[in-house]
Amino acid sequence: MAKNDTDFWNSPFVLVGVVHLLPLPGTPRFTGSFAAVRERALRDAEAYARGGAHALLVENFGDVPFHKERVEPHVIATMALIIEDIRRATGLPIGVNVLRNDAIAALGIAAAAGARFIRVNVHVGAMLTDQGIIEGKADETLRYRTLLGATVQIWADVHVKHGVPLVPQSLEDAAVETVERGLADALIVTGSSTGQPPRLEDATTIRRRLPQVPLLLGSGITPQNIGPFVSVATGAIVGTWAKVDGVVHNPVDEHRVRQLAQTIAALVSPRRTG
Repeated sequence: MAKNDTDFWNSPFVLVGVVHLLPLPGTPRFTGSFAAVRERALRDAEAYARGGAHALLVENFGDVPFHKERVEPHVIATMALIIEDIRRATGLPIGVNVLRNDAIAALGIAAAAGARFIRVNVHVGAMLTDQGIIEGKADETLRYRTLLGATVQIWADVHVKHGVPLVPQSLEDAAVETVERGLADALIVTGSSTGQPPRLEDATTIRRRLPQVPLLLGSGITPQNIGPFVSVATGAIVGTWAKVDGVVHNPVDEHRVRQLAQTIAALVSPRRTG
């Protein structure tokens, strides 16, 4: 377990709900109302909390097209304000993902707003994405965390969705490098795109090679497909399926969150008592 442990890992299987922020000020699809962005974020976060999520991950999902690396200062300030509101409203552990790959901004937000972890899409290596070539900057991220003195975990994707490795590299090798050379605290495995589930064999490969490292499923998880993953992964990050009608741009549906949480609880209960 990483040195900056987080108490929600004590859950048999961690359910993390994604709060997809509406377009923020200055982005192409911003509607002109920051209040609307904040209100939707709070409603979605509270729906996750009532439905049984153990933690939340807030990301600037509406800000397409994404910057490859650094976002503007006002985006950082806006996200920090919203995350502080969500943390106070729900009491749940909060994570930050600044898209597409601004880990420095995410760490700054986390330190200022009391978040517990960040998600980094490309932490080590290099990926070819729709934003171009994105290079991991684990050296900068880890040093900045030390500078801040922040007990914030780094959850890093392995061969992140919407991207392919710049040079051929096995998923297993990428996972090992992300932990052993990038010093990530947890790993995330995804499908090829938003809403697409990871392959069970991919999750199993990583688990066998790195049995002590928290492993999260980062896309496409539903009550119908979660079963085989429960014995392999540590938790799941869920966004698309939790929305009304399973449409990613819709509000969060508390009943769908509860259905998934109850499905997971039923699956882990025999494991816990066996």
